Amino acid sequence: MLGVDLHSIDIGIIIIYGVSMVLLGLYLSGKSHGAEDYFLAGRTMRWPTIGFSLFASNISSTTLVGLAGAAYATGISVYNYEWMAAFVLAFFALFILPFVLRSQVFTMPEYLEKRFSRTSRTYFAILTLFLNIIVDTAGSLFAGSLIVKMIFPQLALWEIITVLALVAGAYTILGGLSAVMITDVIQAVLLLVGSVIITYIAFDKVGGWHRVIEAVPPDMMSLVRPMDDPFMPWLGLITGVPLLGFYFWCTNQFMAQRLLSAKDANHARWGALLAGFLKLPVLLIMVIPGTIALVLYPSLEKADFVYPTLMFDLLPVGLLGLVLAGFMAALMSQIDSTLNSASTLVTMDFIRTLKPNLSSNALMQIGRFVTFLFMLLACIWAPQIDKAQSIFSYLQQVLSYTIGPIVALYLVGAFWARANAFGANMSLLLGTATGAFLFYINVLNPALNDGAEPLMHFLYAAPIVFVVSSLVLIFGSMLAPAPERAKVEAFIWTPAFFREETKELSSVSWYMNYRYQFIILIAVTFAILAAFW
Repeated sequence: MLGVDLHSIDIGIIIIYGVSMVLLGLYLSGKSHGAEDYFLAGRTMRWPTIGFSLFASNISSTTLVGLAGAAYATGISVYNYEWMAAFVLAFFALFILPFVLRSQVFTMPEYLEKRFSRTSRTYFAILTLFLNIIVDTAGSLFAGSLIVKMIFPQLALWEIITVLALVAGAYTILGGLSAVMITDVIQAVLLLVGSVIITYIAFDKVGGWHRVIEAVPPDMMSLVRPMDDPFMPWLGLITGVPLLGFYFWCTNQFMAQRLLSAKDANHARWGALLAGFLKLPVLLIMVIPGTIALVLYPSLEKADFVYPTLMFDLLPVGLLGLVLAGFMAALMSQIDSTLNSASTLVTMDFIRTLKPNLSSNALMQIGRFVTFLFMLLACIWAPQIDKAQSIFSYLQQVLSYTIGPIVALYLVGAFWARANAFGANMSLLLGTATGAFLFYINVLNPALNDGAEPLMHFLYAAPIVFVVSSLVLIFGSMLAPAPERAKVEAFIWTPAFFREETKELSSVSWYMNYRYQFIILIAVTFAILAAFW
């Protein structure tokens, strides 16, 4: 267990950061005058805020530790999740995002109701709430508290969890999405600055890039791994990772809510593409330090100790406090995002549908109360994970077994007008059953039988469930009458839409044309992939 005595300057920087975030939330609370202000920042957000907020909400402190730790233990293939995010965001911005924004929804489940049915909205809202609170928020609190405890071993786990939840919950309850996104920008900048500083000092201490290449085994410096790789086989990379990425970045409420807050479609697209660009340097400033640690600290007790060790061994007083503030900021960012999105889901997908006559201000106050309740729930649940870590480890893989039907509804529904509510309901039913069956035979059954080997890598489960769900959606839709074209055409991408948009973009400077930005992002992404093949 790591334990260090922080200088009073470093402690002061961390305290100033935490107090500043709460004060910012208090300031922004006076700017929220209704549900749209509170949940979607009045739909006024511009692309820099959207892009940095997406990035900060994704890169939690546990992600920081996980990226460096995975690179230390297995190599840089963990970066595949990062560059794939750029590709997924670019695809979403090009083909689906305009139709989501046009629908003027508050939540991504609400979009499914407009495209399909109330049933699909309710199913997705419940699934998202479960994953947001029981897995995302509580998981971040628990894992983050373990990391903080490495730094402050004298504190009890519940004390750390309570403080983290109270600080993140306070400015989220007060300021709503505006507070979350503006603090995310600050957190993203702190995070990037801290990561760059650690990387620079680590490279200097190890003796440069050539020393890393000489000392680290070549297979650990490769992104594309063989089929028998236990961490990320190449087939799982091209079949499973894109589906998980599409769910996480494009349909998960706590990420997509930032895009829904955009001033217009251009700002949403530019923000999505900016987030994609921000994911690319992660290889250099968050993953590669883990491989540098192989040279600097070849015998660490645990891979999770890599990032804390780099911080405390390399950073001087003052800089350490700054980077620790960024580290705490990363944790806060994911907690505030999931709390705010869960509150939005309950208020807009359940309360508003049951009480449609509630005023906008009443919905905002309910949202604040719901945020507070979820903060308490996450606080209560998070310490219990310590008593059942094996169960929690299975929950981390739940995504691969559950998101198939949702991704099928979004992708098939965006390109095929014939998809209807009956097919969607059948897809949710049979797709969920397929995922549950695979989860049982691949995860639960081996665990109950003395830890027998799973039948397949979890990255293969996601495409299986997706394909089954898509086929059921198609065949089920053919068994029922087609939806009225006028009802669904606002949600369908067509070549005609592309041609019409081309005319609109003809008067836009090339550097402001999202299609050129899309091409540049994809080109840079594949250049990085080729360099580390």
